[in-house]
Amino acid sequence: MKLPNKLQLKLTPRKESNSLRTLELSENGIDFYSNDYLGLANSTELFNDVHAFISKNEHLKNGSTGSRLISGNQSIHLELESYLATVHNSQSALLYNSGYDANIGFFSCVPQRNDVIFYDNLIHASIRDGIRLSNSKSYSFKHNDFESLIKKINNLEHIEEIYIVTESVFSMDGDMPNLKELIDISKKYNCKLIIDEAHALGVFGLGAIQTQQLEDSIFARIMTFGKGLGCHGAVVLCNSDLKSYLVNFSSAFIYTTALPAHSITTIKLAYNYLLKKTSITEPLKQNISYFKETCITLGIDHLFTKSNSAIQSCILKDGANVILIAKKMRDKGFNVKAILPPTVPINEERIRFCIHNFNTKEDIYSLLSLLKQTLVK
Repeated sequence: MKLPNKLQLKLTPRKESNSLRTLELSENGIDFYSNDYLGLANSTELFNDVHAFISKNEHLKNGSTGSRLISGNQSIHLELESYLATVHNSQSALLYNSGYDANIGFFSCVPQRNDVIFYDNLIHASIRDGIRLSNSKSYSFKHNDFESLIKKINNLEHIEEIYIVTESVFSMDGDMPNLKELIDISKKYNCKLIIDEAHALGVFGLGAIQTQQLEDSIFARIMTFGKGLGCHGAVVLCNSDLKSYLVNFSSAFIYTTALPAHSITTIKLAYNYLLKKTSITEPLKQNISYFKETCITLGIDHLFTKSNSAIQSCILKDGANVILIAKKMRDKGFNVKAILPPTVPINEERIRFCIHNFNTKEDIYSLLSLLKQTLVK
């Protein structure tokens, strides 16, 4: 059956600008594009530990059989939530099937009519989608610009609740907000602060909030396991009343099949690795520092966003040129991807480099030397 014309017309500009998304198999080159910051997604040791646990607990099922409110709630779900609440210094925790589900589930039901959400204008698409599903009003503020935020707050009238949402590490620029300053603002103006920690967990220990001991000042933290922990799922860290509310009103939680035992086990054991094998984070810190130092040495640091995280983005603006450079780097064995509109704004096309604990200094230097050579030509 033919695709409706209005849909075809939306695809055509993507094709003409070489920005049409397609599904490609992962390549076997040197990984500088995945979110597997600590290498746990490909850890044979973690895989074997999970398999051994499942084998010893024969009562665990292949699937969870249903949503958690019907047949899918098992003791391992409750045990993991209790464990995560304890580990993250939170009163309660509620599991979701992914970071996207958590953001959709939270923002679509928590802010109410006559409430307002302020969000950083570089916030993740999943948060934007959740906000669009809510009955509240929403306004963006300039990226990490809290003067812009304060001006917008001061223009409000007759508002019942104010929510502020940002990320502790931004997924495209890799930079971080001043969390302490943002907390001061939220307290001064009686706002509820929500922080997405997807790209901080594992990279900055148990997250940027916890590293800075700011847990008590946050209304909700959203932690995603598909990046630094190398597995799947997410959790909303909050107080017990908010957890109860989400269980009753969050459609993304209520109407989906629960995570299976294998996923739950992997999350728990991945946390064990993070907490007990702290040495896995040290090579990542060293590689991030070496990457930034090498950019300075090669004279290309001015092309990169200001980031101390595992995400280092080289802004090249010209979309066609970004695609060409990324291809040349892949041809030389480095797995990188061009990031194009609409994921990033026009004239902010980039190659986003993701640094891992398993990257070698030789690989980093060769990668950046190749980037410089490609830019000169």
